[in-house]
Amino acid sequence: MELPDYVRANRRAWNRMAAEYVAAGERAWASEDPYWGIWGVPEANLEILPKVAGLDVLEDGCGTAYVSAWLARRSAHVVGLDNSPAQLATASRLQQEHGLRFPLVHGIAESLPFRDASFDLVISEYGAVIWSDPYRWIPEASRVLRSGGELIFLGNSTLLMLCVFDEDGIPADATLKRPQRGMHRFEWPDDDSVEFHLSHGDRIRLLCDNGFEILDLIEVYPPDGSTTGYDFVDPDWARRWPSEEVWKARKK
Repeated sequence: MELPDYVRANRRAWNRMAAEYVAAGERAWASEDPYWGIWGVPEANLEILPKVAGLDVLEDGCGTAYVSAWLARRSAHVVGLDNSPAQLATASRLQQEHGLRFPLVHGIAESLPFRDASFDLVISEYGAVIWSDPYRWIPEASRVLRSGGELIFLGNSTLLMLCVFDEDGIPADATLKRPQRGMHRFEWPDDDSVEFHLSHGDRIRLLCDNGFEILDLIEVYPPDGSTTGYDFVDPDWARRWPSEEVWKARKK
């Protein structure tokens, strides 16, 4: 299979950026309690996770695999998959340091190396959800999920992506920067990686067309006093409008 151009670009980008995410991965692995997104919102606030004990789980675009670690500690049978060998190398080292083993697979969300109906849960936090084409990865997630299995993913909100500047270092403001109609592939002038973001209507149709019923859409706001190391949004904006959103869907 010839890899799509954006898969190759994102592999190069994440192999280069992997070192910048080691410290964050180490902190997340050391935490017993999950926290989510760029604001570190506690699981107790969002209640993203179902009961995972005994479930077969795929983390789709796992990066340093801290979400996989949280789920493995909750007795899930988890597999972490990622496009970047450098990210997986960090995940493997952290497995050894924490004495926690689960399969780490080098692969892409657009062509998952698993049989049909292999998992009870597919989860992605800033993995496949923004770095893979949703018109390719969501059908694959549906394929590997069992009937009744859940798909959960967290990424940037649609509203943020309409308001964020093209240039680095400038936080989003209250002005729309691009049309919502037709939003899909995003490329940035100062970055060679490729992201994907959809409108809510397009996302709903895509999920329904692939056999999902939507369970919830959680709009994420930062807790009081939260800060983030990312410069594309500031706490004042994110307290007024959601900078992130969580989608939860079940395969019929």
